[in-house]
Amino acid sequence: MSAQSRLVFGFHSVLAKLRHDPGAVHEVYVDADRHDARLRDLLAHAEFAKVRVLPVAAARLDAIAPGARHQGVVAAVDAAPRHLRLDDILDTLDEPAFLLVLDGVQDPHNLGACLRVADAVGAHAVIAPKDRAVGLTQTAVKVASGAAEAVPYVTVTNLARTLRELKQRDIWVIGTDAGAREDLYVAQWPAACAWVLGAEGDGLRRLTRETCDQLVSIPMLGSVASLNVSVATGVCLYEARRRSGRRAEQASNSSRCHNA
Repeated sequence: MSAQSRLVFGFHSVLAKLRHDPGAVHEVYVDADRHDARLRDLLAHAEFAKVRVLPVAAARLDAIAPGARHQGVVAAVDAAPRHLRLDDILDTLDEPAFLLVLDGVQDPHNLGACLRVADAVGAHAVIAPKDRAVGLTQTAVKVASGAAEAVPYVTVTNLARTLRELKQRDIWVIGTDAGAREDLYVAQWPAACAWVLGAEGDGLRRLTRETCDQLVSIPMLGSVASLNVSVATGVCLYEARRRSGRRAEQASNSSRCHNA
């Protein structure tokens, strides 16, 4: 593998890369002894994208991606992920913005899990600071199970400034904080929103917290004091998605009543 390449491994991650950014895929290595339907599907995507596929022995894959659970497929892709501008993403939306902001998450497993949740609920982007955050490591990409290739991941130099810019676009910025007076299930917020979750243990930084339009807490009814950041992300984003679906249904019912 050249210095201009990095590895993506596992069926979910490689397939997502072939589907969403095939031009960044240099070549794909597959286990020569696999001939199942899952591999045939991946090979079809690679052929459509005109990406070279190299069948190799399983031992060779283990050597290419040592210690990785590669599932018999490894891809060499562009070393530097394509830089995404938040404005480019927001300018193309034809629906209220739905964003996840991670304030300094350090654990690649947590980042990968957060990306997976963001993809599952249909978030338009995940935003994180360039510094004091883990970034898209191979582990984060693997844990994301393809979501790292499907959900735009935007890094910014100044998170507080970015949050202020979101507010200027009428995107409501909601921070999660254990000490917040408003309960997640009671609080109200508009359709266009950005959810801000803090780092493991430390939560939101002071300036981030002060920049938010609103702070909400997740009810904790048991003996533990807090949730893992990826679990908290799932709780908040699915509640937000549930409400957006209800708003859409109410708007549709209202429209039918007016047209009746």
